[in-house]
Amino acid sequence: MSGLVEKIVELLDEKKAENIQTFDMRGKDYFVDDVVIATSLNSRHSFSLVENIKPALTGSYLKIDENEDWVVVDIGDMLIHIMSPEYRTLYNIEEFLQEREANNT
Repeated sequence: MSGLVEKIVELLDEKKAENIQTFDMRGKDYFVDDVVIATSLNSRHSFSLVENIKPALTGSYLKIDENEDWVVVDIGDMLIHIMSPEYRTLYNIEEFLQEREANNT
């Protein structure tokens, strides 16, 4: 896990994000190197989590897509997904990433 991934996980954990998972996608034929997924308590919590990690990303992030159920922070070689519990269950992107890891080792 890279230093930036560790810092993001630490910042998310400090602000009570739940079920934080990381995926190292290097060499896995995926468009980013790292993916971080976390569950928020509600939409206000999601936006607060993003504000908390922004200082660590200064000059790095390319785009932030936000809605009340899912926030994606794109920093080029990393995606950070902050999702409501319902969206995280519905989209289950962890399963997709785990399959990608297993099929491309």
